[in-house]
Amino acid sequence: MARVSYMTPENAPPAVADKIKELSSLHVIGLIAHAETAFFPWLRFGGAVLNDLALDPALRELAILQVGHLAARYEWEQHVPIALAVGVTRTQIDAIEKGDLDSFEARSRAVLAYVIAFVAGEVDDDVHGAVAAHLPEREIVELALVAGHYLMLARMMSALRIDSDPPAGPEALIKLR
Repeated sequence: MARVSYMTPENAPPAVADKIKELSSLHVIGLIAHAETAFFPWLRFGGAVLNDLALDPALRELAILQVGHLAARYEWEQHVPIALAVGVTRTQIDAIEKGDLDSFEARSRAVLAYVIAFVAGEVDDDVHGAVAAHLPEREIVELALVAGHYLMLARMMSALRIDSDPPAGPEALIKLR
């Protein structure tokens, strides 16, 4: 059971109630809506992370799934359908869940290893070098933003004991544009 209530259109301050109604009833939305002054900037940032990066959407979703696998089941459950929609295969999803990086091609394997190191708190030179061999600097920074954003959410979800939600699916991304 969650440690804080979820904001809904009925109990939220007027400034955020309409946005909650427009977006969805996902617990993550209702949770972060408590931080009224950060809520709208967070939505803009989250929308940019999900919709506007140069980083390949499949790599973005692999990174999010890796964070979810390591730190927050909620993220995993929400992003499996999104990952499938952007071309990640069921075999790849199963491999992340098993911790099997060997079945990935070099670029994806480097991204997943980078995220593992990022979540652990130390990206060493070898791990960085491996991802730098496949991604330009802009995309490395974007990868770090994705991993950092979803790790922050994972830590909040864990600390506040967010309840599971049915997956919102790829349609939820459109609302964050």
